[in-house]
Amino acid sequence: MNSPATTPHRAPLGSRRPEWAGRNYVLLTAATIVTNLGTHGALIATTWAVFETGGDAGDVGLVAMARFLPLVLFLLIGGAVADRVPRHRVMVAANVLNCASQAVFAALVLAGSAQIWQMMVLTALCGTGQAFFNPAAEGMLMSSVTGEQASRAFAVYRMAMHGASIGGAALGGALVAFVGPGWVLLIDAVAFAVAGGLRAFLDVSGIPERAPGGGLFADLREGWHEFVGRPWLWSIVAQFSVVVGLIGAVESVYGPLVAKAELGGARPWGIALAAYGVGTLAGAFLMARWKPRRLLFVGTLCVFPIALPSAALAVPLDAVGLTAAMFVSGVAIEVFGVSWMTTMHQEIPEEKLSRVSAYDWFGSTALLPLTTALAGPAETSFGRSTALWGAAGLMVLVTALVLLVPDVRNLTRRPHTKEPVGASPAAASESVPATTVAPLPAVPAPAAFSVDVPAGPSAVGTADASADAEGSLRRNG
Repeated sequence: MNSPATTPHRAPLGSRRPEWAGRNYVLLTAATIVTNLGTHGALIATTWAVFETGGDAGDVGLVAMARFLPLVLFLLIGGAVADRVPRHRVMVAANVLNCASQAVFAALVLAGSAQIWQMMVLTALCGTGQAFFNPAAEGMLMSSVTGEQASRAFAVYRMAMHGASIGGAALGGALVAFVGPGWVLLIDAVAFAVAGGLRAFLDVSGIPERAPGGGLFADLREGWHEFVGRPWLWSIVAQFSVVVGLIGAVESVYGPLVAKAELGGARPWGIALAAYGVGTLAGAFLMARWKPRRLLFVGTLCVFPIALPSAALAVPLDAVGLTAAMFVSGVAIEVFGVSWMTTMHQEIPEEKLSRVSAYDWFGSTALLPLTTALAGPAETSFGRSTALWGAAGLMVLVTALVLLVPDVRNLTRRPHTKEPVGASPAAASESVPATTVAPLPAVPAPAAFSVDVPAGPSAVGTADASADAEGSLRRNG
């Protein structure tokens, strides 16, 4: 006779959702679809709103850069807060802030009275919301799935996220042309309100309350030591600090320039970006069915193809070749993204997920403003083709170096002890009893990283994106 712990449980007959898709998971996925539909249209609307006021490309850059300062100030604090306050409250508060800021933005644009400084203030509020929302959202998502089905759950979630992003950009572009940017911004505000309402119903009763600690700075130091004490974690984040920075320079500066000079204009570049989005969907579909045993090794191997678009632009290949390179890159980044989320879910204690995610966000995007700013001078000094080949070569080099880290090569998928929060009873019963897996010993921090850093926020945000951009450039493609 099987014991209760080992007896298999299945979803009730007639259930329309898989047993791993618990209540929290469904709510999080639905809210993400809603906000990504609104957000990616609003990004286009913001640019056109600047142009309608008589602004130029420099003003667009100023409005985008207005997000960076609050992210620098609040991202790490947001991670610490999300591990101390119930995460759904942080997420809802961020949604309320973004709903209000986008509603005011929309009203100013519709009234024809929006000024650049007002847009900067309102996007700075969005950046503040993003700084608090993202670590909380990542921790909440990872707490909502079972260990055995984590990869499939993350892959399906990312398919929904990417699909909504592609659809939102297409719909938003059309609506900006037909009804103007103000109405698209208003739709985004409504989307934040709906998503905040969904997230208010998240169940956090299964998350144990944090015992009173040494305060916010102590939490930040604890998150830092958790981060640097895992060589696989800090080495890959350092790798992606370079990779994400270079991708930002290539896609925001060199790609449009090559398309204009060599490929006939913006249309082939838009098609290539769409192919990248389709590639991310294909990669997520693949990872919903494939469970590689050596998660980080497989994921890191898939970082090499991310250099293909840079090489294709350096040649440059024709529109068909560039589109193929972008598609392959999209598939590859998604294989890495699901492998990374699964590893974080498996290895990081639940009560520290948001703080570690905040350090991940910070490290992965730290060089993005610098590399984007240096893209123009690099082209002037070395030539566009040389700069693009250099970017591709540097991505390959840092990825090869990461493979020298033993934990990256050897860390494997294993039975998981975490039970999902807000899961269906059938899904919860599938989890492995905590007594079956021994905890891993703590890994001492490398000497170069063992010193204490001043407690406090130090972060850089991603490119222009709302508080519901559910991950860094690495995770979202």
